[in-house]
Amino acid sequence: MKQPDKQEATYETQSKTHATGITDDVAYKIEFAKQVKTHLDVLTVTQRSTVLDAIERQLTSEPSAETRNRKPLRPNPIAPWELRVGELRVFYEVSVGPPAVVQVLAVGIKTRSTLRIGGEEIKL
Repeated sequence: MKQPDKQEATYETQSKTHATGITDDVAYKIEFAKQVKTHLDVLTVTQRSTVLDAIERQLTSEPSAETRNRKPLRPNPIAPWELRVGELRVFYEVSVGPPAVVQVLAVGIKTRSTLRIGGEEIKL
């Protein structure tokens, strides 16, 4: 699979100390492939805000830990991981580094069995 171009915008988080006293030292840097801008432009302002908040909240710490809304995918041409945010889907890959990076490769909307990324229907 061709390596997507990286966009200039990135997000980083700081280490957090949990109530148990354990410090979460690994903060993942978030990078967006260039085509993601096109994918985000198709979304409404509310959807875009929701998905960007979820990316920052869910993927800056332990992005490769499977949860109710984070799932590893079967081999496909889009990405190895999916983050579910209601009907929105974020497809990403994780590089443990150093530096530790989450690369967002695609953002789309799933309605029933139809996935639309950048306004185009995608078959998985």
